[in-house]
Amino acid sequence: MYPRFFSMLALILFLFITCQPVVTAQGLSPEDVANIKTVSSVSMSHNAESVAYTLSVPRTDDDPVGRNYSELYIILATGGDPVPVIEKPQSAGSPQWGADGRLYFIAQLADHHDQVQVYSVNNSGDDLQKHTQAEHGLSSFAWSADGSTLAYTAMDPVSDEQRELEERGYDMIVAGENLRFMRLWVKPRDGDAGIISPDDLYIWNFSWGPNGEQLAMRVSDKPGADEDQMYTRFSVINKDGTELRDVMSTPKKKTSVSWSPDGSRLAVLAGKVYSDPLPQRIWIIDLEEGTKKDVTPEYWKGTPEWLTWMDDLTLMFTAVERSATTLYTMRTDRLTKNELLGGGEEIFRSASPDGSNRSFAFSVNTKNHPGEVYVADARRAEFQRLTYHNTWLNERELGEQSSITWKGADDKEIEGILVKPVGFEEGVRYPLAILPHGGPEGISMNGWNTRPLYPVQLLANEGYVVFKPNYRGSGGRGTEFASANHRDLGGKEFDDVLLGIDDLDEAGLIDPDKVGISGTSYGGYFAAWAATRHSDRFAAGITFAGLSNWISFMGTTDIPHEMSVVHWDLYWFDNPGQNWERSPVAWLNQADTPLLVATGLADERVHPEQSIQLHQFLEMKGIPTGLVLYPRQPHGLTERAHQLDFMNRVIDWFEEYLK
Repeated sequence: MYPRFFSMLALILFLFITCQPVVTAQGLSPEDVANIKTVSSVSMSHNAESVAYTLSVPRTDDDPVGRNYSELYIILATGGDPVPVIEKPQSAGSPQWGADGRLYFIAQLADHHDQVQVYSVNNSGDDLQKHTQAEHGLSSFAWSADGSTLAYTAMDPVSDEQRELEERGYDMIVAGENLRFMRLWVKPRDGDAGIISPDDLYIWNFSWGPNGEQLAMRVSDKPGADEDQMYTRFSVINKDGTELRDVMSTPKKKTSVSWSPDGSRLAVLAGKVYSDPLPQRIWIIDLEEGTKKDVTPEYWKGTPEWLTWMDDLTLMFTAVERSATTLYTMRTDRLTKNELLGGGEEIFRSASPDGSNRSFAFSVNTKNHPGEVYVADARRAEFQRLTYHNTWLNERELGEQSSITWKGADDKEIEGILVKPVGFEEGVRYPLAILPHGGPEGISMNGWNTRPLYPVQLLANEGYVVFKPNYRGSGGRGTEFASANHRDLGGKEFDDVLLGIDDLDEAGLIDPDKVGISGTSYGGYFAAWAATRHSDRFAAGITFAGLSNWISFMGTTDIPHEMSVVHWDLYWFDNPGQNWERSPVAWLNQADTPLLVATGLADERVHPEQSIQLHQFLEMKGIPTGLVLYPRQPHGLTERAHQLDFMNRVIDWFEEYLK
């Protein structure tokens, strides 16, 4: 009896187990991508005990239409549950710890003021205090080292007279008229605020001197994207607005500025020369001697992105090296760098040190997750993860990602990111989706690469090999590599991509007859160029905010000088033939690749006319195409519904014309 009973029981158990549905991991969906939360700004407290950070939180279908919310949290540097300070539907930004141990930030809190102001809380996230009464709001802020004086930037308001005219219908937009400037204000902790910058100066960013008596600024003579990109200068001014003097005015790309602890020198990031595509050289400005020196090690081929001083002789900076990131120190008297942290799978673009420069906070992303809060101790050179804002990603299966290299044009070594399909099988040839970055000085990192306009893992889940090439002209490899496409846009830089396709074909990974491409901005230019000039190599293309006609682009973009100087290294009217020859619309007579065209209607960088004319010409030639115009969207997609719509169109377009 008992043996038969146990035999029957075993049979029942076997049937129960084998009849259960097989649960397989699920890949990313468009809704997943639109739901991702990302840690943005981080700030380590001076005593290394707490980290403040902002979290980009997508809106839901139930929220009003708009950009992501920016929530503010505090978390102990040893870990634990984050303490919310500001949560949706309110937003906050620019967290900074003060000398008094309080956390300062900017926010527009409806029950305190109807404009963006500076607020603070204690290290527990309580005792909210407001520190400014800027009538028209403010943009950025910083306290002097001793916490006695607050400086902030604020945009000129529209005058009452101008507003009254606009209400009566006199709302003409006239080039060069009614320009609004960003001003620098200074406010004693218990006093009134006042403007210290001249009327004819636009302030892009600033930094307090260590003695609290001077500020360094990056300024220009007028507003505008081209001014910001190409024609700013570094200046120093007293906190009372006196003794303004320029300390670096040579036209070139410029960004960060940091004072040495003794106040005698500035460290800045700026281009090597006027045509350097990035502010990727470290310069030291001696304020007493008036000298400027590029101290970037010549043997090193990386792109520094953030810097500060550790002491009067030592700089600390983060850098991109190919598709990885590293935190370095460098003695300015020896010009030798020393690696502190990084170089591995953790991708970060800046660091926030404590008061002793021993502990650091970062926003780190990896292949497996978007930005989260990490901390590290330089003495142990180890990262510790503190936050987990997308735990549901653990339930998603991702395609295997790696950095690869191949020989591009002229046998130059080119590097890029390869993602295999979810469920990849050796010996199977897959359709290929190429997602080229923009710029062209952008960089595809070997970290989290999935976002609405670049849905890497979404396409991997749809069965594609995904390829993100860092073609010549990309950042992360120094000035020479970033300038290697000068006077040859769409030339050898695109050959680098074609040779990458050949390399994947030779490796047996892809079906060379099923190659698609989708990109944004300059990546959108690559997609349009692929579908026209190189139509024989591509089965399908998608261009978002992409360039289609170099000559009309130069006449409608907000960066005509930047695009001409640091990318073409040539103005179009000095060689109109080449500009036309490198335009996708010039090659429509030989094109037959189906090309989906999309753009935002509020785009000032790549005007919507670029997409409209390309689509119209494609239709006239009878080439399969579509045109999607997204209202309110700038040079990208910021609204949830538009993001979901675009990702679904990418899937459908490639499904129809690529698979």
